[in-house]
Amino acid sequence: MKTSIARSLLATSIGLALAAGAQAQEKFTYMTNWYAQAEHGGFYQAVATGIYKKYGLDVTVKMGGPQVNIMQLMAAGQADCIMGSSDLQMMVARAGGLPVVTVGAVFQKDPQVLIAHEGVNSFEDMKGKTILIAPAAQRGYWLWLKNKYGFQDSQTRPYTFNIQPFVADKDTVQQGYLTSEPFAIQKAGVKARAFLFADQGWTSYATTVSCMDETVKTRGNVVAAFVKGTMEGWKAYLANPAPGNELIKKDNPNMTDEQLAYSVAKLKEMGIVTGGEAAKSGIGTMNEARIKQNYAFLVDNKLIEPGKVSIAEAYKFDYVKDLKVMP
Repeated sequence: MKTSIARSLLATSIGLALAAGAQAQEKFTYMTNWYAQAEHGGFYQAVATGIYKKYGLDVTVKMGGPQVNIMQLMAAGQADCIMGSSDLQMMVARAGGLPVVTVGAVFQKDPQVLIAHEGVNSFEDMKGKTILIAPAAQRGYWLWLKNKYGFQDSQTRPYTFNIQPFVADKDTVQQGYLTSEPFAIQKAGVKARAFLFADQGWTSYATTVSCMDETVKTRGNVVAAFVKGTMEGWKAYLANPAPGNELIKKDNPNMTDEQLAYSVAKLKEMGIVTGGEAAKSGIGTMNEARIKQNYAFLVDNKLIEPGKVSIAEAYKFDYVKDLKVMP
């Protein structure tokens, strides 16, 4: 009964926030997990086109990077919500003591890939090859790859976010993002193929909107307005990315128009934002059954202890459940 009442109250507060907007120009800071790029486009688009302002928000998108601990900064009050690279990452963080809750997932497909040279036609063909993997992946999707394809730890070497070792050795495979590294490899004149984990059963969501429990508790209407504006921003970005791209290039002057165009095309082609459940439930949606699968993966691989994380506490589905920002 208490849960039902709580959900009704939250739904009412969300409805009021979206109907009237949050308090006039309420300041809100969202921190990304990397340098500004097309993979963050919807957030920048919502700033550039005034979508957030429509909901009464003055949003600052702060750029992350390889040396930026965005979870630590959020815990210290430097950001209201952050971009989780995956919902699994957020569950592990919660199990480790950070009271973080995920309220939306932009990427219905995780863009994580393995990239191989021409002649490799499947994950199975990668057995025995050197695979360049970042240390963080060893306690994430690498465990899934080992279980599914029989890969061995002895195959791995550290990935340093430099494509040159891959370019120089045709027997090497490397990790990457569908929208990023394949473009750089192509520009280097190397013929390669990218193999998307999501097409082979990897169920992780990516590009989450994740906040501290206290933020959701005390600023629930503001969070609701931010989520609504974000999903509208993504719809607008995929339709015409020009406004968002201008802000991306302002934050990250190294970003090129060619890279942005490539990334947007891949996001659209592979249905990263608009595919899967988003096609029927709207951009940003989350499916509880799928999240239970992700939870089971973490427990089975001893990344979290059974019962350490409650899905009901780690996720708040109400923020995206009835948005219906349809692709």
